[in-house]
Amino acid sequence: MKRLLSCAGVLIAAALSLSAQQNPPASPAATATGTIAGKTVSITYNSPRVKGREGHIFTKDGLISRDPHYPVWRAGANAATTLKTDADLKIGDLAVPKGSYTLFVDIADPDAWVLIVSKQTGEWGLAYDPSKDLGKVKMQMTKPAALVEDLKYSVDSTGASSGKVTLAWENHVAAVPVTVH
Repeated sequence: MKRLLSCAGVLIAAALSLSAQQNPPASPAATATGTIAGKTVSITYNSPRVKGREGHIFTKDGLISRDPHYPVWRAGANAATTLKTDADLKIGDLAVPKGSYTLFVDIADPDAWVLIVSKQTGEWGLAYDPSKDLGKVKMQMTKPAALVEDLKYSVDSTGASSGKVTLAWENHVAAVPVTVH
């Protein structure tokens, strides 16, 4: 009888594992990497989907308002969004030494976001601690041509030592200029 129960348990575990592998995660891991002035800047994040909630993501009673640190948002899903840079940067007017950081976004005003660069790393995405802030930078807001279903970051070079980091999701696009020093 023990052998039968053990075999049944193994089969159920295998079936559940196989089923989980067939269903893609709700917010898959993603990385945006760019080269600015020969230096690598990357952002690692989990990309949530709009999934029919258009107009109900960034509102005061929307999806993100349920996070415990609202209006500060983890700028992705699941684990904290991580910025890694091989060079000293200037993000907007904020000096960011080479290294790893966590990114958050203050969305108190859904049409005027503020990027928060935190010195604390390795935490779960909801563990925002303002005492760990390196600094904050206003983001340049625009509207996408069409709904952005999957949250997406991009790191793009715009000149010899300049670039920009862009975050797009739902009906918002937020960008900050980046300069390599």
